[in-house]
Amino acid sequence: MGMKPFSTTGLSALALLASVGVAGAEGLVVSNWDGYMAGDAIDTFNAETGNEAELVLHATNEEIMGKLIASKGKGYDVVFVSSPFAEVLNNLGLAETLDHSKLPNIANLYPEANQLSHDPGNTFSIPYAWGTTGLCYRSDLLAEEPDSWMDLLQPAEGVSGKTTMLATDRWLLGAGFLAKGYSVNEVDPEKVAEVRDLLIDAKGTLLAYDDTTFYSKLVSGEAELVHAWDGWCNYGIAENADIKYVIPEEGSDLWVDTMVILKGSENKDAAYDFVNFILDAKNHGWAAENILYKVPNKPAMEGLSAEMIETFPNMAMTPAEMLEFEQLRDVGEGQRLYARTVSEIKAN
Repeated sequence: MGMKPFSTTGLSALALLASVGVAGAEGLVVSNWDGYMAGDAIDTFNAETGNEAELVLHATNEEIMGKLIASKGKGYDVVFVSSPFAEVLNNLGLAETLDHSKLPNIANLYPEANQLSHDPGNTFSIPYAWGTTGLCYRSDLLAEEPDSWMDLLQPAEGVSGKTTMLATDRWLLGAGFLAKGYSVNEVDPEKVAEVRDLLIDAKGTLLAYDDTTFYSKLVSGEAELVHAWDGWCNYGIAENADIKYVIPEEGSDLWVDTMVILKGSENKDAAYDFVNFILDAKNHGWAAENILYKVPNKPAMEGLSAEMIETFPNMAMTPAEMLEFEQLRDVGEGQRLYARTVSEIKAN
């Protein structure tokens, strides 16, 4: 995958109301981000099971959520969404309560993948990929390895103007929350205001807010230190071995992308078959090998080559280590505060 396929900014009123049409196929309809599973996955699934599945793409969580809410989930069977959005689907009564007996390959998941705070026991969602957010940097250009979020928010004089931050609400604020020792789901107005002021000050030191080309800026040397998702830092590492990834001492968020079967699906058996197909170690392993993100599938991860783990050290992070970090959650009405705060940061 060449582009980050999702954002977890939360649901705005516009996103809730937006509708850009509903899938209309009679067979199984799967909605996913572009490039987030093997290009021939649907054809292979159809050939193996006799189904007539169709893939439709969404660019963001907000886009697919707008469609699902407008249609009450009709027209879709399986959707890939980030965990806060899976929570919303469940709270709205749109997510199927999962029958694990129809998902034998769920046994491939790490035990820790059954302990995620948004859905303990995987009752309405199945984790597809998971990871961390940290600092990605040019080790040959920085005088010292960064070890704190403040190295990004208050960079050294020689690094100022050569840093980027993620633009998406949850991660932009998350860097500030972590720097201050707060929850990545903090909604206390006073603490959010404190982080707002910190990020307004940091804005003056930035080269850019960048969710999509930050690793390319590192490769070219235009940037030296960037705010990054682990998998995207791997894209930079693939092009320049001097690029490194580190989780600051204050920690990271834990992000999780999930598969949800819609309660309104008219193809329930095929939907279960598809999720089970993805949980096959070979199929699930494709994501780790090709988009360079960790997957919660034990045999899939154990099948990665030693060379790959050596090249991309963050791929070796264990599930137990990841679960030490706080998971991004649905913050409900707190998202309005987040959206307003990020608008204030970017307007200054």
